This record gives sequence, structure tokens and C-alpha cells, in this order.
Amino acid sequence: MDYASFFSISAQGSSRSVIREILKLTQRPEVISFAGGLPAPDTFPVELLDDIMSKVLKDRGRTALQYGTTEGDVRLRSQIKQWVATDGIDVSADQILVTNGSQQGLDLVSRVLLDPGDTVVVELPSYLGGLQAFRSYQAKMVGVEQDHEGMKMDRLAEQLQALRQKSIKPKFIYVVPDFQNPSGTTMDLGRRLRLLELAAEYDTLIVEDTPYRQLRFSGEDQPTLFSLDKEGRVVNLSTFSKLFCPGFRLAWAIAPPAIFDKMVMAKQSTDLCSAAFNQAVMAEYMIQERLAPQVSSIKQLYRRKCEVMLRMMDEHMPKDVEWTKPEGGLFLWVILPEGMDSMVMLEKYAIPREVAYVIGQAFHFDGSGTNTLRLTFSFPTVEQIEEGIKRFAAAIRDYRAAL
Repeated sequence: MDYASFFSISAQGSSRSVIREILKLTQRPEVISFAGGLPAPDTFPVELLDDIMSKVLKDRGRTALQYGTTEGDVRLRSQIKQWVATDGIDVSADQILVTNGSQQGLDLVSRVLLDPGDTVVVELPSYLGGLQAFRSYQAKMVGVEQDHEGMKMDRLAEQLQALRQKSIKPKFIYVVPDFQNPSGTTMDLGRRLRLLELAAEYDTLIVEDTPYRQLRFSGEDQPTLFSLDKEGRVVNLSTFSKLFCPGFRLAWAIAPPAIFDKMVMAKQSTDLCSAAFNQAVMAEYMIQERLAPQVSSIKQLYRRKCEVMLRMMDEHMPKDVEWTKPEGGLFLWVILPEGMDSMVMLEKYAIPREVAYVIGQAFHFDGSGTNTLRLTFSFPTVEQIEEGIKRFAAAIRDYRAAL
């Protein structure tokens, strides 16, 4: 039977995640994978969660196992309010929407703001999940290049002016300003302020995605765009997935009231509510003041892993290979010499040497970035990082010898 005629336009234009497909290549235990953006599993508080789950079932079982409100568990939203307040975000609990991962937040934002053909400005490179969400709502994307301090504001101004000359007003500018996925770069204060100025000048919104913000292990914190915003132009997305356990699929969105209300309605038609039991466990975990110590230990672990990866890169990479030096997060971005293709290298040289990464082209909506790639330092062990970078460097040498 030919099903093509039954699919929606959105479904016809959808594609599988490149990262998820690459991960299939890494299932062999001998392959050292720098591909998936996975937290270190030894940071998961398994034994502590056993006690907390039992407590939740004993104290609140009949409500925790029931349907919940769309906005989210009141106790959890109250804890999130206190959590973000330490980061300069002053909002009421009624302005916080609990979502199933920050990916759902991206989907809800897209659902309520985008019509087919609308324009979204994104970073080059940009988070693949964001690109997928915008593409699924048939948005047109305009890219702005980055450097070591994030999106270039002069190039953003040029792009916005070019769009205005065509009578096009983008619905929003999407950025991951802290330890960006995939590049690991952080936007400095001057660029954050300039971004808000340009959003006001061209009357558009900003979607600020901050899943890695709490994982700074060196350097100085930068304020969130949401906390700097005085006009209600910023939607802030964040998640517990990188701070707690990604399997709980808990995240949150903070938005201006009018946008927040539409996101709640969109979520109602999507899943009614996020899992009440997961929310109850997360709330109890935070009430017991367990989250901050866990984040602190995660940062110490990731600092060590990042330092090891950077040291191994210094020791083994060819001189004409470039890479970022992140101050937090999970990722390191690599730029190969022009003429090299990271997909070709992955298939012909890296996988045969039993090492894997994510190709940079996946993070460029326009198909560029063929000579770039992303490495993850959070998931592999220190020993795997040391051996994996040696294999990675050998794959580069193999590829270069074949050119």
C-alpha cells in the first residue's frame, strides 16, 4: 500500500535525528563514543532515589499516581522558582510551565509562534533538536555565524536588516547562550545586551535555551537574557536532564504571560500533563536540598574530563586542527582543515578505529559545516577519553594520508 498520500506536509518533510542514527554505529562495546550528549551515568543518585520514591509513595502516593495539572506540580514549580531566583530570574511559580524535557519546550514554542513559511534566526551551528522543531513547523531559517564568544552581533544586525528590506520580520531569534550545543561557546555580556537591543529594534522575540547553564566549571557566570530583558521579549527554556536524571524527562519553560498561556493550551492538546510521579519525586529531591550538591559534584567531574580531553587534544592533534575550550557544559567543537569531510572520516576512518563523534553538518540547517564535528566529554570515562582521542587523532591522520 502506498502511504505517501496519507502523510501530512509536516511528516513528509521530517527526517530522523542524525545523532540518533550515528549512535546506532556505536552500540559495539569496543567503540569509544564521543557522540551522544549524555550525562555521566555514575552521577545518577540511584540509592537516594530509592528512598525518595518510597517516601513519595508513602506520603503522597494517591496524588502522585494521579493525573496532574498541565502547568505542573505546585510543589515542583515552587522549587523551580527558588532555583532560578539564585540565577537572577525573578518570576512567580504561575509563570513556570513543567515540560517533558526541554525538547517539548521547543516544540510548544514553535507550535504557538510559528506558521508555515515564518522565519526563525538561528546560530550556525545550532542545536539539532531546535532545528528539527522549527523545521517540523515548516519555518524558514536564517543562520548567523559564531566565533569563540557566540553569535556575531554584527552579522545578526546585517541579517535582520536584510530581512527587513524584504519586509520579513522573524518570529524569534533562537540561541543557546551558555556552553552552546554543539560548539561549547558562551555569549559574553556585551553580546547579550546587544542581542536584546536588536530584538527590540527589529521587534522580534528571543528563545533562550539554557540546558547547560548550571554546569559552569571555570570562568565567570553571565546573566541570562531573561533576567536582562525589560520588555518581555524572552522565552527561557531549561531542564533537569543534565543536572539530575534525563530519564525523568523533566524541564521547564518561563515565558511572558500571553505566550505562557498559549503554551499551556498547546501542552493540553499534546499530553495533558507531565508525569505526576516524576514531578513529585523531583520536588521532594529539591525540598531535601539534594540538587545543589549533586550539581556541584557533576561540575567537578566534568571539569576533570574536559581538562583531560583538552590535554589529549593538545598532545595528539595535528597543528591545523582547531577546537574550542569550553568553560562548562558537555561539548567540545572541532574544526578540521578545509577540504576534509567529517562524515567521510567517520564512516571510513573513525568507526574502523572504533571511535565515534557527531558530524558538524547535522548542526547546520543549510548543509554547511562539513569540516566540523562535535565531541562529548561528559559520558565517556577518563580512560576512554585518553584512548579515544588517540584513536580520533589516528583517524585524522588516516584520512589525510588518503587525500
